[in-house]
Amino acid sequence: MWFHTFSILGALVAIVSAACTRDQLVVATSDLFTSQTSGKLTGSSFADNIKYTENRKVVNVTKGILSQALTINHNRSQSDISQCAAFSEFIVTNSTKPYVIATQIRLDNTTFKVSQIDTIVTTKGDWLFNVTGTYYWASRESWSLIDPSARSTREALKAAADAYCDIFNDKTVKVPWGTPCARLEGGSYTGKGASTDKCDVGIPSGVKLVNRQYVIDDEYGTVDVQMDFGGTEGKWGSGGLPDSHDFRVEGGKLRFVHTLSSCGGKSCM
Repeated sequence: MWFHTFSILGALVAIVSAACTRDQLVVATSDLFTSQTSGKLTGSSFADNIKYTENRKVVNVTKGILSQALTINHNRSQSDISQCAAFSEFIVTNSTKPYVIATQIRLDNTTFKVSQIDTIVTTKGDWLFNVTGTYYWASRESWSLIDPSARSTREALKAAADAYCDIFNDKTVKVPWGTPCARLEGGSYTGKGASTDKCDVGIPSGVKLVNRQYVIDDEYGTVDVQMDFGGTEGKWGSGGLPDSHDFRVEGGKLRFVHTLSSCGGKSCM
């Protein structure tokens, strides 16, 4: 009887502590892609009730960008098995309604359904927005699978992303800059495709990047951070700008950085 009870309890613990699989997360990002192209939530990955934010504000998911059927010209996703989370970058080059969209999704670790979607949407008028430049450079970069022998730990990936974010407010922070390294900011690119490309250019001072939310994929060496750029008491007000910074780390060094910030009607300059 004791053994039977223990077995039941053990099974319950196993269920509660079960982790997501990469396959589940890949299906979820595929359903997200299909939903964005159709303009409605489509697929088996979504929970009945989803917490949805757009540009750091709670929005009805049926009223946000996912309600628009968009032709996506560039799509890249990454999976965070430990957190049951994933990230997708969509580039829409439509000349009338161009978008660059960075979306984090989170799955409930019991049902394995998407229970939370947080998206940063940028378009004309947002910080350095130029969808032609964004598509051109993003489509030429390689964010491929990293050999297991060369992968960084989750802790090292997060530390690299945090160091980059921290240097905006503290110039004493040591950032693991790679060479080459290229930063895609809006549609502006710091690189030329050369071995000497650098990311450590044009970084302002006294700017806090706060309220960070991460998706880390150690197999692909990536970290996406959604946050408030210049938040607390910055020039854009207490909330700052809704922002996504996506990092690719190779050999422990930053290789690519994709940034997008939504001005939301504010002056970004």
